[in-house]
Amino acid sequence: MPTSSGEAAARPAPLLDIRQLAAGYGGNPVTGELPVLAGTITLRGTDIGHLRSDRRARLGIGYVPQSRDVFDALTVTENLMVGGYRLGAKQLGPKMAEVIDVFPALGQMRDRIAGRLSGGERKMLAIARSLMVEPSLLILDEPSANLAPDLAKEVLAGHVRRLADTGTGVLLVEQKVFEALGVADWAHVLVAGQPRMDGRPSDLLERPDLRDVFLGAATEPVGPVSPAAPADPGAGEPSGGQVPT
Repeated sequence: MPTSSGEAAARPAPLLDIRQLAAGYGGNPVTGELPVLAGTITLRGTDIGHLRSDRRARLGIGYVPQSRDVFDALTVTENLMVGGYRLGAKQLGPKMAEVIDVFPALGQMRDRIAGRLSGGERKMLAIARSLMVEPSLLILDEPSANLAPDLAKEVLAGHVRRLADTGTGVLLVEQKVFEALGVADWAHVLVAGQPRMDGRPSDLLERPDLRDVFLGAATEPVGPVSPAAPADPGAGEPSGGQVPT
């Protein structure tokens, strides 16, 4: 799509670049849960589509699933320790303190059993646990699922935004579209697994056809946000997508 040289230069290179991707349903091909049938997935320019999940994790991909996101029988502290399984004994304590600085509420519940936490507290712990190994990209799979509206808002506007502000790249997969657009820096809208539109959230929210996409009126991919949208190496490809650093 046409872009001004200034806008193209201002947008950072993608941390994650997905092109022409085809995969099955019921898992996450970026984390390695599903095999890549076609297309490419690259992280910092390295093709990771053929790698096992553990290799992708070592390269910097963190993942918080929609459900079963904490170890119910363990305490908050023990969950964080599991998250830091690759750290040495001297690194574990300082890293745990660093993560609790990001989510101070966890400091008051160190000895609580994870299975007794509220939905919002569980999600906060799950995100914190994933930060123990300092992922460069953290994938959050519908973090607001099964949460009451107030808790969903707290998770998205509070926890997710705070996480992104630490410098961690966040790929947020979320059905609460307008709430997600409120915390995102860039958005891709998918319908039935196919991209329909992408752009800055403020631009997408101004589009009259945004609601039509979710009400089923838009059956074909729609055009770019504007002629001056930032450069997108995946633009024009059916399954292209990026997460800026």
